[in-house]
Amino acid sequence: MSKTKDKPDKDGEDASKSGKSRKGGMMKIIIGAVLLLGIGAGGAYGAFAMGLFGADAAHQEPDEPKLVLKGEADPYPVPGADAEKDGGAPIYGDGGSKYRTAYYSFEESFTSNLADSPGLVQVELAVSTRRDGRVLQWVQNHELAIRSAILTQLAATPEAEVYDVAGKERLAKRLTQAINDVLEENEGFGGIDAVHFRGFLVQ
Repeated sequence: MSKTKDKPDKDGEDASKSGKSRKGGMMKIIIGAVLLLGIGAGGAYGAFAMGLFGADAAHQEPDEPKLVLKGEADPYPVPGADAEKDGGAPIYGDGGSKYRTAYYSFEESFTSNLADSPGLVQVELAVSTRRDGRVLQWVQNHELAIRSAILTQLAATPEAEVYDVAGKERLAKRLTQAINDVLEENEGFGGIDAVHFRGFLVQ
């Protein structure tokens, strides 16, 4: 009789042990799942904050000066722009480029020796851009560095190049590149389309 009483007690102990082990295993799974969810949520938030996906993941254009259409307001007007001087907005023709061209004239002329020559060249220059007013503002801000780059290019110009049209066109392209190099170095963007000679004197 005592043997029959011992058997149910052992079965009860085994049942309670297996119940405890099941509960302990279930708790481990739940804790592990919560930890994994927390790590995943933290990683997702970090990736979102860094712009790897979500609203910031869309292709963002760099904040560079934009082309300005004729008749469109410049989002970055240059102080003392021509429209203010003339008292009205310019009237554009239907032909040519669909973008407006803005100009900036250097107040002082540029004088330099020519390469391998006793000759001197004196030029009065203006620059043009189809981009917004930031480009011409940068030209004004960095005029000292731009003047230095222009004088360097003039000093490297052979005398024969300043007497013919093709040579002057090559010089204008080199000056345009020199100005854009200064702007790119200082602002990360060039934007000058052309250099124009307002005066050109060789002595």
